[in-house]
Amino acid sequence: MAPMGIRLSPLGMAVFCLLGLGVLYHLYSGFLAGRFAFFMLSEPAAGGPDTPRGSAPGGAVDLRELLAVSVLAAARGGEEVKRVREGNVLNAKAKGKTREGAEEQLTSGDLLSNRRMFYLLKGAFPAVQINSEERVDTADQETVSWDRSIPEDIKQKVQPKEVPAESVTVWIDPLDATQEYTEDLRQYVTTMVCVAVNGKPVIGVIHKPFSAYTAWAMVDGGSNVKARSSYNVKTPRIIVSRSHAGKVEQVARQTFGNKTVIIPAGGAGYKVLALLDVAEKNQEEADVYIHVTYIKKWDICAGNAVLRALGGHMTTLTGEEISYTGSDGNEGGLIASINMDHKALIEKLPDLEKTSHK
Repeated sequence: MAPMGIRLSPLGMAVFCLLGLGVLYHLYSGFLAGRFAFFMLSEPAAGGPDTPRGSAPGGAVDLRELLAVSVLAAARGGEEVKRVREGNVLNAKAKGKTREGAEEQLTSGDLLSNRRMFYLLKGAFPAVQINSEERVDTADQETVSWDRSIPEDIKQKVQPKEVPAESVTVWIDPLDATQEYTEDLRQYVTTMVCVAVNGKPVIGVIHKPFSAYTAWAMVDGGSNVKARSSYNVKTPRIIVSRSHAGKVEQVARQTFGNKTVIIPAGGAGYKVLALLDVAEKNQEEADVYIHVTYIKKWDICAGNAVLRALGGHMTTLTGEEISYTGSDGNEGGLIASINMDHKALIEKLPDLEKTSHK
């Protein structure tokens, strides 16, 4: 008897394949689910609690958080500045000349403070642009973490406020008044951080390393410092750079009278603090701050933000607002005041602008 031929039904084959897939599913579904769960637990979710704000372009930055880390950065940089000065290991050298021909000094304090401040800010807000007076050496990178804590005084006075990360520029001055630092004139030395949003200064931090005093303010936010209540408008005390006092004194006395007091001082941060109510025994008081030559933006941005937050003004000598985008220099000199008629001051000092571009 001839063997009978076997014919496979298409329907049967389909059923057999489905049964096979079902067996494979049960065998591997648990394994795949476990691997997926492991992946999710190992990688923080985008925008999760462990992801820094402003960590990617297009993200948001909380200005209250940025203020908190700016205060910490200024203090950490100040620790390096103080340590180097007290150890007398400045290793000072000339890094170039100013437009007036004076030698600019660079010390270990500048470099170590810069490294600490830059990497602390960059680690907390990787996507935010940071401009610093000193060059950042990527070969000397330092990991400086922020624990994301916000000081109580900032929590009480400042509300969270988010802005696009791409609108933010941070300006840091790791050691303001380096010349005075080398001369051991410690009262003039500050470390500063400024945050500008769309070119306007909105957060300013000025820290004095040798007294551990810190002034901070945020525009439309809060501050831990205030303006002095009384000013001498008729014969103001004018604070100026030590190297530029002669350029200002003659014109100022002609404008305000022979009783006008000229206060030579070092450091832009120190000069702005002179306009405020500062509980510092080594802090002089002034009514107006004038600078008549080219000046870098990291020198003045923090002070500008503090004054703006308190209702004051810092402009060029012709009254123009200073933008903290683009180039790192301000060509038009500056005049700063608070609780005074700023426009009237500018109109009284027309001749000073002529020297600001020299």
